[in-house]
Amino acid sequence: QVQLVESGGGLVQAGGSLKLSCAASGRTFSSYAMGWFRQAPGKEREFVATIWSDNSKSYYADSVKGRFTISRDNAKNTVYLQMNSLKPEDTAVYYCAASRSYGGSAYTTSYSYWGQGTQVTVSS
Repeated sequence: QVQLVESGGGLVQAGGSLKLSCAASGRTFSSYAMGWFRQAPGKEREFVATIWSDNSKSYYADSVKGRFTISRDNAKNTVYLQMNSLKPEDTAVYYCAASRSYGGSAYTTSYSYWGQGTQVTVSS
């Protein structure tokens, strides 16, 4: 069992930056691929970024590529999402998720554990 707790959300102006953190419980964090997803009001949850369990690879949704960076510190059981050049359309609840696999995935069905989410609001 893995418990995930996100933090770092808030209100920011367009063009600004935020860094989200997701702290995981358990001693096997390094065996889980991790992902960030987001859900805006009235929309489905969508993929943002994912990272391999050993930090060897990552990939991003086209909408955030070049602006967001996913990273992880396996010694601290934490995954991060650095968000730069934020836009109003980035406004959503952001969720981190853990997958019992080595490789990352863009599909919600690949993930077994989810955090409670953290709100990110970008004003224009």
